Amino acid sequence: MPYADRPDLVTALRTGPFHLALRTAITARGLALHRVREHLAQRGVRVGVTSLSYWQQGRRRPERPESLRAVRALEEVLELPAHSLTRLLGPRQAAPGPAAPATRPYRDLIAPAEAVDGLLAVLSGPPGTALHTVTHLERIRVGADRRQVSRDSQHVLRAHRDGIDRYLAIYQGDPGCDIERVAVRAEENCRPGRIRRDRAAELLVAELLLDRRLRTGDTHLLSYGFDDAPAAEASQEYVRGFNAGAGQYVLQVSFHPDALPVRCTRFAAREPGAAPYETEELTLDGHHCVHLVASALRPCLLGISWDWE
Repeated sequence: MPYADRPDLVTALRTGPFHLALRTAITARGLALHRVREHLAQRGVRVGVTSLSYWQQGRRRPERPESLRAVRALEEVLELPAHSLTRLLGPRQAAPGPAAPATRPYRDLIAPAEAVDGLLAVLSGPPGTALHTVTHLERIRVGADRRQVSRDSQHVLRAHRDGIDRYLAIYQGDPGCDIERVAVRAEENCRPGRIRRDRAAELLVAELLLDRRLRTGDTHLLSYGFDDAPAAEASQEYVRGFNAGAGQYVLQVSFHPDALPVRCTRFAAREPGAAPYETEELTLDGHHCVHLVASALRPCLLGISWDWE
């Protein structure tokens, strides 16, 4: 029976989806799947019965070049108009993006945990699995008085769900700093939102509003920074916590030429106050800087410490 005399087939070919149109066409032609396979083989196209079955059930989608050639041959075998099946496939589907990495709660990486919980309860940001770091370049500047002056970040994020429109930046000052005086700078592809501070914990959480709403798989580059408030004592280290790991992280610490440390050490730890499970001595370069580069990070604490005497 010509396909035009089968209203159900005409509708399926017009509206799809592909698997329904294929199944309807095979039924209309009155062929068992092994006979369809034989007809394809006569045209030099080899497809297994299992693949044909999966295609008509919607369990798999023909996407490889040889599979698309088989679909074109199916149009001949099933006596269908040219391109009537292939057009239902649409553009080739993109390969799935990387899975969201495993996460740890921020309270495991910042002390006191209760202060982190309190600030994050007020500023609800994206869930821990919604964003992760592709690349993060962070620059720390230490002044002539041995205290931190500023922190600057260029941060590339990837979304693992639709609708992400903000990022929460967490800052913890050195002991004795005046957290109320810390300034937040939203510099590129973001703007400042709400800011909440915990004076006792020297902790700050800043909401950075993105200039677009991200979809799953989107990446976004933003630049932001903090101007530190002077602490009571000389700075001794800078630590970055990764609750969801990172693709690549680069940390640079630059020192004023009138205040150079005698030793700098890279370290990694699993939680605040824990002994490092990894250390490496670093050497100051000609610009009075040290840096570290880390890739494929798991959730951890990573930083650089320095000694003045």
